[in-house]
Amino acid sequence: MPRPSMFLRATLLCCLLLLPCAAVPAGAQTSPAVARDLPSRGMSMRQVRNRYGAPLGQLQARGGQAPRQPVIHRWVYPGYIVYFERSRVIHSVATTSGDGISAPTD
Repeated sequence: MPRPSMFLRATLLCCLLLLPCAAVPAGAQTSPAVARDLPSRGMSMRQVRNRYGAPLGQLQARGGQAPRQPVIHRWVYPGYIVYFERSRVIHSVATTSGDGISAPTD
């Protein structure tokens, strides 16, 4: 059986050394927001409402003055805020207080 070339062995060694570094994205180490089930990017408003229920409140929509500035909607839930571009989730952000609305004021 032929032995692997030196180049192949070196490439495999480099990949194995880099694997632990690439396994966990920066900032995702056991953060409470990561462990939580938050709405994911791309979900529609209808999907969010069906899965997570009605929001506690909706903040005033922003943007929409130009095609390159789409309307951003913000729904407030206990412990997090969901940001929508037009009608799709772009971010879900955990708030500092999980027991009430601690959303930015307009």
